[in-house]
Amino acid sequence: MSRALRAAALAAAAVLGWLAVAHAVSFEVKDGNSTCIKAELSANFSITYTTANGTNTVIVPLTDSAVVGSGSSCGDSGVSPELQASFGDGHSLGLVFSKDDRLYRVLNLSLTYNLSDSTIFPLSSKKEIVTLETKATGISAQLNTTYRCLSSSSIRLGSEVTVTFSDVRMEAYMPSANLSSKETVCSADFPATTAAPTQSPTTAPTPPAPGNPERGSYNITNVNGSLCLLANMGLQLNVTYFSKSQNKTVKGIVNLQPNRTSFTGSCEAATVTLVLMYDLTNLSFTFTLNDTSNKYHLSAVNVSAAWSDMMAPFTVSNSSLNYLQGTQGRSYMCTAEQTLPVTNTFSLNTFRLQVQPFKISGNKFGTAEECQMDKDNMLIPIVVGAALAGLVLIVLIAYLIGRKRSHAGYQTI
Repeated sequence: MSRALRAAALAAAAVLGWLAVAHAVSFEVKDGNSTCIKAELSANFSITYTTANGTNTVIVPLTDSAVVGSGSSCGDSGVSPELQASFGDGHSLGLVFSKDDRLYRVLNLSLTYNLSDSTIFPLSSKKEIVTLETKATGISAQLNTTYRCLSSSSIRLGSEVTVTFSDVRMEAYMPSANLSSKETVCSADFPATTAAPTQSPTTAPTPPAPGNPERGSYNITNVNGSLCLLANMGLQLNVTYFSKSQNKTVKGIVNLQPNRTSFTGSCEAATVTLVLMYDLTNLSFTFTLNDTSNKYHLSAVNVSAAWSDMMAPFTVSNSSLNYLQGTQGRSYMCTAEQTLPVTNTFSLNTFRLQVQPFKISGNKFGTAEECQMDKDNMLIPIVVGAALAGLVLIVLIAYLIGRKRSHAGYQTI
């Protein structure tokens, strides 16, 4: 058997061995005798790494030998609570939490893995410890409730790692040592279609729009403190969901209010993520940079909402978008209202938008590249003006020709 085949067999055996023992693992973070975080969860990590002959992908589960790592903390003033689950030879999963007056959420999800672990990463060309993270987790729950998500849900960390959770029951900022009996259930745990027992869902007429939203300003900085994203925009959400009070499918239109919206995000070489948190709504934007063309675009939008009238929490995402295209070093601007369809149940309206991810100089927007609607709106008055000028010119010429002919009719005797 060749060396490559032996390595592949070793990797397969290792992965199968790990998978055989993968199941929900329990963790508890305490400060003295007080419990602040408790979690029961199952997780698998799809990791792509480089070898001498290209790349290889392995599936690594979170095993029952995982323990609460030394990086775990209940937090204090200015420091967020964190659960660090350490496993294997230098690997760890990290969940950093934050809260407001209504919700707690996973603010940051990270995975640290050790490429020197040849059992998991055979023939790896690098022997280093890698940490990848994202703030676009979509995990949130009402305070003093247990977040429950038994279904599988995946979160990407860059292009190399996908974390897949299942059988999750956890709570942060706990008032007692036991998980709350009240639960915030993820949308994946509800049936794809939820019908009321007395009648089939019907679609209600679209409600009147609440007016144009207020313009908010958002920015994201990297670990060095340099800006990687600037955004000024008004945002309006169009969500189709099943209403408990009306017993039918309705369309909700909600304006994000900047003074009640908190934001965070992350900066990577080829991706920038902005996460907006408004009441019971999380909205994230991911911009992707094409190094070859030096162009960026909005590639993904994720939204989750748990409005009181919803039969079930609402969660949708689309990672194959191609909106808000611009050139690196310049901003994209669209003063006109534009609608960005995300799925058949969610779209986003933007107003007075100017955004720039990547390569921001002097902490200000670069030269603006206008959207087609703004160009058309500027072109219309130019065309109308030119047409009126042409009409005036034609009338003037006709008048002069007529006057010349009238003079020609009166000859001096």
